[in-house]
Amino acid sequence: MVNTPESQTVLAEKTALYPKQVGHWIGNTMVGSESLAEFEKRNPHNGEVLAQVARGAWVEVDRAIENAVTLFPQWSQTPIVKRSEILRSATQLIQERSHEIAAIVALETGKSMKDALGEVSAAIEMGYFIAGEGRRFYGRTTTSAVPNRMAMTVRQPVGVCGLIIAANTPIANVAWKVYPALLCGNTAILKPSEDTPYSAVWFAQRLAEAGLPEGVLSVLQGHGEDVGAPLVEDPRVDLISFTGSEPVGRYIQKTAGERLAKVCLELGGKNALVVCDDANLDAAVESAVLSAFSNAGQRCAAGSRVVIFDSVYDAFKQKMIAQTQALSLGNQDDNDYGPVINETQLTQMLQAVEKAVSEGASLLTGGFRLVDDTHQGGYYMAPTILENVRPDAPISRDELFGPITCLYRVPDFEAAIQLVNDSPFGLTAAIHTKSLHRANRFQELACTGVVSINGPTYGSEPHMPFGGLAASGNGFREAGTEVLDVYSEWKTVYTKIDPAEV
Repeated sequence: MVNTPESQTVLAEKTALYPKQVGHWIGNTMVGSESLAEFEKRNPHNGEVLAQVARGAWVEVDRAIENAVTLFPQWSQTPIVKRSEILRSATQLIQERSHEIAAIVALETGKSMKDALGEVSAAIEMGYFIAGEGRRFYGRTTTSAVPNRMAMTVRQPVGVCGLIIAANTPIANVAWKVYPALLCGNTAILKPSEDTPYSAVWFAQRLAEAGLPEGVLSVLQGHGEDVGAPLVEDPRVDLISFTGSEPVGRYIQKTAGERLAKVCLELGGKNALVVCDDANLDAAVESAVLSAFSNAGQRCAAGSRVVIFDSVYDAFKQKMIAQTQALSLGNQDDNDYGPVINETQLTQMLQAVEKAVSEGASLLTGGFRLVDDTHQGGYYMAPTILENVRPDAPISRDELFGPITCLYRVPDFEAAIQLVNDSPFGLTAAIHTKSLHRANRFQELACTGVVSINGPTYGSEPHMPFGGLAASGNGFREAGTEVLDVYSEWKTVYTKIDPAEV
């Protein structure tokens, strides 16, 4: 896609929606840092500076936590139906202004408006689903072995929640955590990625407009060591919910867990897509390409390992290479995917591919940065496929979070399952087969939290639980009604009845 005058006009219109200064959201107001420190937010599409962003520190964390602690009694005692009405109203405002927030997401991530609108739609669906749970905040009643006694369970809020999210789908990631945290009666402090600062503030503004009391939700900008670490370490924060990399997740589990805070981790994946000898190869190729490269491979559920039966390996490989090489990169709606989120990430991906090739992997396509006039200054990586990669090589085991995938040849179903499960992660897996028997056996044996049959490795919906095993998380599931177990605690209530007092 050539940068035409029309596309430049559209970019200018989007940019006009983005403030030159992005601050924190504290007390229902966007404010700068007390230290006046800032960092640059760049547009991944062209590398140009979008805004100066307030760089938070302990003083801003302390202020946000103090607000959250102070407001918790009021908000937690607000009837849940009222809380759900505020969330529904905010969702309606987002829906009315969906093109505005989509333009902001497109600027922050470099993706097309079409893809950004799809992400906004996911956030809206999450909002309506969670708001609906305000009318279905079920506990249970049951029997007691003690005469004249009733037993029941009810949910209660956890307290102050620290929410830390990634940049890949910023507005959807915000909705994923903020909506259920607030519905359950918690106050919350959100730390967005430094790569997507304004989408989180825009979301918080809509909640305030819908009637969310001042101080119930704060948004803190900054780097992990400046804002994330103080949030994780502060004893006033009762829960940390984190979506991001495994190493950071391990730090959070150790640090917050040491003080017995509740910790929910949704970490990485090295997800496998299996292509059997009876698969529809065209459908399998489409799923593999989408799994590996859509959203520039920046999905925890990306298909970064493609496991192919030997008898169809060569035919599948040729089809996948051809479809991959036909992909178009850019920030327009007719492009297939956009840039990666920042230059540091891009450099690390290129180095990982170079290392794999030096250790014996074969580069089938891609492996380079796009530097032509159309992509000048942007963080674009060509879609990359490797083969002849050892299952124990770093590129087979480390999450790269970019448009890179590896092909593996296996003789049969048993070998495929063994390779699928030969990973430190266990987030998602997919299989392409016409056999009902293989499909059911696969969903039994794949050591992952999500299984897809004849589809891509990604695509979870807001009414279904999402999460993984092993290094992909710590057992909690977000989205679905299961997310209520993250942001609330169970209380068992016994009531003794005296028949003589009837």
